[in-house]
Amino acid sequence: MEAVKLKSGEAIDKAVRGFITKVEKDSGYKLITKNITYREFLKNKMLISHSIREGIPYDFFNLIKENAPFNEEDWASFLGISTKSLQRNKVKENFIFKSLQSEKILELAEVTSLGKEVFDSEEQFYLWLNTPSFALASLTPFELLRDSYGKEMVVNELNKIDQGIFV
Repeated sequence: MEAVKLKSGEAIDKAVRGFITKVEKDSGYKLITKNITYREFLKNKMLISHSIREGIPYDFFNLIKENAPFNEEDWASFLGISTKSLQRNKVKENFIFKSLQSEKILELAEVTSLGKEVFDSEEQFYLWLNTPSFALASLTPFELLRDSYGKEMVVNELNKIDQGIFV
């Protein structure tokens, strides 16, 4: 299992480097270091902004999807499309998501990455996502991920947990 995670991590890091090369070329934004990881990519807000404008390619989304706790129906709902549309996009050559969808993909990638850092295991993170929280008005963090304000509340809660502040 650990070897699979390592290969998956290497694949997504490689995909990030390929994607940002395209973003740099198309947007004119220049990175100081070209050997960026997925984790560093998600922390670079300027790069994220340029990436959203360029749109996320389906291949890159697929790697993000593999590293996230969401199923196909969840992704379709988050992106405001049907599961059939999501499946059709998969077979289209060089499909690029629109800016709004790209933004949502990267928001969910950010939450997933932070959640995996904060919790000891993916299972604990996934359990937390689906457990009602007093700090979140008794909603599950998963329910709040539908919009950017909810996502910010979830990120804030993850940061509080990381700092040892439990409500």
